[in-house]
Amino acid sequence: MSFKAKVNHFRRTVMHGLTRGIGTNSINKLKNTNTELVIKNVLISRPNQRLGNTLLITPLIQEIVKTFPEAKIDLFVKGKVAPIVFQNYPQVDQIIELPKKPFKQLADYIGVWFKLRQKKYDLVINVEKSSSSGRLSTTFANATYKLYGDEFLKNEVDEDQIHYGKYPVYQFRKFVELFTKTEVTAPYPILNIQLTEEEITKGKETLASFFPDSNKKTIAFFTYATGEKCYPVTWWQSFYNLFYPKYAENYNLIEILPVENISMLEHKLPEFYSKDVREIAAVMYNCELLVAADSGMMHLSVAAPTKTIGLFKLTLPVKYCPYGKGNSYLMVTDDNQAGVLERMEETLHK
Repeated sequence: MSFKAKVNHFRRTVMHGLTRGIGTNSINKLKNTNTELVIKNVLISRPNQRLGNTLLITPLIQEIVKTFPEAKIDLFVKGKVAPIVFQNYPQVDQIIELPKKPFKQLADYIGVWFKLRQKKYDLVINVEKSSSSGRLSTTFANATYKLYGDEFLKNEVDEDQIHYGKYPVYQFRKFVELFTKTEVTAPYPILNIQLTEEEITKGKETLASFFPDSNKKTIAFFTYATGEKCYPVTWWQSFYNLFYPKYAENYNLIEILPVENISMLEHKLPEFYSKDVREIAAVMYNCELLVAADSGMMHLSVAAPTKTIGLFKLTLPVKYCPYGKGNSYLMVTDDNQAGVLERMEETLHK
């Protein structure tokens, strides 16, 4: 572990210890509420800059909009990806952004926190229960009701209470049920970046430019991931030797490259590269299937939406797996390429 990584780990450990008790009595305050629930202004706190974590907020926003169609939603986030992801969510009113490097932009950093006090919210929701910044912002915000992220969680094996896209929705539903006394049993919303028809058409044209005069459907691969989540080139080479002879005749095959412009397939397939998140999502939308290593791009494929198979080796799939119709995942060992091929067959011919 590098010195920087050790410092960050120490900082997170200290902050978690200082903030873990915040909001522990909030459930008792909620249960003692007998008033009518009126929600017009909501603040969602997820101060994290990663694409995948930002996309995992989209089911919660869809649930809020479905329950309270007139509500306006503000987001407390970090970095610059949220405005891109929520570009076509008219219910998202204000995006309050923490700078990525607070110590270099200290005045801006402090000013952003004070913004949380300037507006009166009916409800503030901390998306990630273990986030120190999330719990602090929930405390600091000026709101009638506050959900810290763990008020209703009881079952450690229930995916609805574990999955990072589902459990904020689970929390919100249980909060609403306190007032309505009616259980919500509808399927959970899936991730959705809300592509426009214009974006989808442009994505179709971009994809078609790689395969002129072809009417075949396309299978895409996203082969890169950060750190130890990334499968080595040798793994992908073995997998290529299985999938290419099986699908090259009946499907167009393409690799979608990461921002790092790295190909774990060593450039054996046509390659699509872009730094535009919405353009990438539009290309993914027009694919029949995307096989992706555990990454933000895996979540982007789900949010496009297109059928997605996620490959996991370290992180717990129950927390991050692609869910929804046609999506699936595998825990993939170093020699399980045949299992991935089998799952591709199931998905393509289901």
